[in-house]
Amino acid sequence: MIGTVQDTFSIIEKAFDVLISSRGNKLMIKGEDKAVRSAQRILDDMLSIHEMGFVVKPEDIRYAVSDGNGTSLKDLFSDHIPVSSKKKFIIPKNATQKNYINAIKRYDIVVGIGPAGTGKTYIAMAMAINAFIKKQVSRIILARPAVEAGERLGFLPGDMYEKVNPYLRPLYDALYDMMDAEKASRLIDRGIIEIAPLAFMRGRTLNDAFIILDEAQNTTSEQMKMYLTRLGFNSKTVITGDITQIDLKDGKESGLVKAERILKDVKGIEFIYFSKSDVVRHKLVQEIIRAYEQDEKRSSDKV
Repeated sequence: MIGTVQDTFSIIEKAFDVLISSRGNKLMIKGEDKAVRSAQRILDDMLSIHEMGFVVKPEDIRYAVSDGNGTSLKDLFSDHIPVSSKKKFIIPKNATQKNYINAIKRYDIVVGIGPAGTGKTYIAMAMAINAFIKKQVSRIILARPAVEAGERLGFLPGDMYEKVNPYLRPLYDALYDMMDAEKASRLIDRGIIEIAPLAFMRGRTLNDAFIILDEAQNTTSEQMKMYLTRLGFNSKTVITGDITQIDLKDGKESGLVKAERILKDVKGIEFIYFSKSDVVRHKLVQEIIRAYEQDEKRSSDKV
């Protein structure tokens, strides 16, 4: 049912301060009543998920027990995203990702704002691939500001592909993590999947497409307006960014920050906010983020 049963039990025991033991095909849980009920809920969810045909991994348990929104493990798995890969499904790791998925299903424009490692782009990529394999769209377009301070590609060595490729690499990584590399490459060669710098969107009307704009905090307000007005019929876009990591120079306002300010009340556009507690990378990443924040706070206190 799971990769390592004992690892999973250890995660639950540590999270709820209980002891789990097995006797035959029965599990015994010892601890405070409330803690026992919480641990029992996780174990019941694991059984239900197994009966649904999914594999529960220790990291899934870790995310579930650390989620403070009361979302059950079973609820997270119910919003799985089928993708064409060996993984078969992408599973939301917390309530924010679950809300993000539901927002993308409901709205044509969704903006995901929050720190790196929260799955903003990864989940958007999974939803794009899912929409494509369901024939809801005929192509996928993935865009990024190619250079943080205004896409000055001419100063970089090599031809156009060599200039922009390093900035688009994270999008390729997410794509190849979900789709067979050979199939993805064929679709890219045929133009069905397009990975391009934001500047390439100018003057286009994007119909029947799922479009992702990544690192949107590094767009200017002019670029963001240009991008948003490219959306055509039967198209959906997800815009992702971290407004605490803006690299624009010369005091330029971030297009993402301005869009958040002027579009937050527009019907049909949904904003989803992630926090550092939603980080879903290696378990040490949250600790690293916390350590840096504490160091920055100590430094500011000394000033």
